[in-house]
Amino acid sequence: MEFKDKIIYARAKLKISQDKLAKELGVSFSTINRWENGNTRPNKIAIINFNEFCKKNQIVIKDYD
Repeated sequence: MEFKDKIIYARAKLKISQDKLAKELGVSFSTINRWENGNTRPNKIAIINFNEFCKKNQIVIKDYD
């Protein structure tokens, strides 16, 4: 699963906006938007933060980066 699909999946499971996810991860709305559109990929720290966010919210996504 590509990272953009993981972002979309996590947001759908929690029913949260890109803005809300951005605040949770400490990044900008435009960063989340670029990740979801596949225009950019997060750095390793952002991936770790996303994985921790998913774990905290009991979201299981197979095949983490």
